[in-house]
Amino acid sequence: MGATKIFCLIPLEFDFTIIKIHYLFFIIIIKFKIMKTILSAILMVVLSVGFHAQNRMETAKKTAAENKELILLNFSGSDWCIPCIKLHKNIIETNEFKKLEAENIIVYINADFPRNKKNQLSPAMKKENAALADQYNPNGIFPYTLLLDAGGKVLKTWEGLPSETAGMFASSIRNYANK
Repeated sequence: MGATKIFCLIPLEFDFTIIKIHYLFFIIIIKFKIMKTILSAILMVVLSVGFHAQNRMETAKKTAAENKELILLNFSGSDWCIPCIKLHKNIIETNEFKKLEAENIIVYINADFPRNKKNQLSPAMKKENAALADQYNPNGIFPYTLLLDAGGKVLKTWEGLPSETAGMFASSIRNYANK
C-alpha cells in the first residue's frame, strides 16, 4: 500500500497571528453588539416604568380636568394595617364606590405601603408613593384618604377608617362633585 498524500493550501511557515487578531476583533464586536442591545432593552424598560410611575398623579389630574372629575387619593398599608384592609373591603371594593369611577365622578389612586416581602411594589412605584406621602400625608396616617380637585387641591380628608357606610361615603363625594 502506498502512502496517502495530504495537500495543504496553507504553507507550513504561515503565521496564524493575523487570523487570531481578526477572530478576536470579530468576537469583541459581536459581544459589544449583544451587550448594546441588552442594555438598550433594559434602559427602555426602566425608563418606561419610571415614566409611567412618575406620572400617575399627573395622569389623574389630566383625566380629572378633562372629565370634570375629582381625585380620591388613599394611603394604605394593604397587608399590615387592619383599618386599611377594612376600608378597602367595606368601602372601596363595593358597588357604590365602583359607580363613582364608572360614572366619571372620581379618579382613584391608591398609594400603598405594604410590608410583606411578597407584596412589595416596584422601586418606581415605591418612589412615587413616597413622593405622594411627602406632599399629602407627611404625618404618616394610615389609612388616610383625601378628596382632591383636578389641580390637586385638598377638598376633604378622612383620617383612619371612615365611620360612614359605603353609600354615605359615596354620597359625600357626590356632594363635592355637584358643587
